[in-house]
Amino acid sequence: MDDALPQRPTPTPMPAAAEAPARGDDCTVGAAARLLGVSVRALHHWDAIGLLTPSGRSWSGYRLYSDADLDRAQQILVYRETGMGLAAIGELLDGAPATAAEHLVEQRRLLSERISRLTRMVRVIDTMMEAETMGNHMSGAERARAWHGQWSEEYAAQAEERWGGTDDWAESERRKAAMTLDDWQRAADEAKRLEADLADAMRRGVAPGSQEANALAERHREELNRWFDVTVPKQVLIAHGYVDDQRFTDHYDAEEKGLAAWIKEIIDASALAQGVDPGSVTWE
Repeated sequence: MDDALPQRPTPTPMPAAAEAPARGDDCTVGAAARLLGVSVRALHHWDAIGLLTPSGRSWSGYRLYSDADLDRAQQILVYRETGMGLAAIGELLDGAPATAAEHLVEQRRLLSERISRLTRMVRVIDTMMEAETMGNHMSGAERARAWHGQWSEEYAAQAEERWGGTDDWAESERRKAAMTLDDWQRAADEAKRLEADLADAMRRGVAPGSQEANALAERHREELNRWFDVTVPKQVLIAHGYVDDQRFTDHYDAEEKGLAAWIKEIIDASALAQGVDPGSVTWE
């Protein structure tokens, strides 16, 4: 009879990918990465900087992400899409408590702003592509020569600050992209003649609301129509900018002192004659 003790079965090693049973729906870093659509490296980095620390560990030391951890990860991913940096996201999420609905409202606002910025960038790119395709690319120096230094890039910067991002601005950019150097020269010459005629009428004491003043106001609107379709309300708002923005005031008053305010007056009077209240217009 063999007196040797029976051998105890050797335990079968647990595969490296297996885990001890997780608490509830907790999942490992690999499973969390797959659910979220990010890399394991990203989750490790978020853990290292304290942005997203998993709530638990398995008995073997594996990170375990709870449902609340995954919710926070989703918040991080959405805020990242708004262009916010990780540090700022951490401060936001760790700051004053916010409900899921409040986060959604803020995320929608930020994403809408980013969409608007990107849309403006696309419009600029489209305009540049159109100009290059048509062979009508003009440098800033060429535009400055055409306008004799009157408006050039400074005027463009002022206009973009006020109207950039609107459909009318995009239309203006499309029209400018199709203009030749001769077109720019003609536009500059006609604008200078209009300003000279406006200054002359002011010096002669032409009264706002008179037939001559109304004709000049309409000629002013037609000049603006070169760049985009300008309604009377739009013309009124543009003219208000001549006195609200010192840069525009300085430009017109260099031609004749008080000209900017006088142009606004004749445009307001012309609008009233056409049934438009200058005090309640909107951009339409």
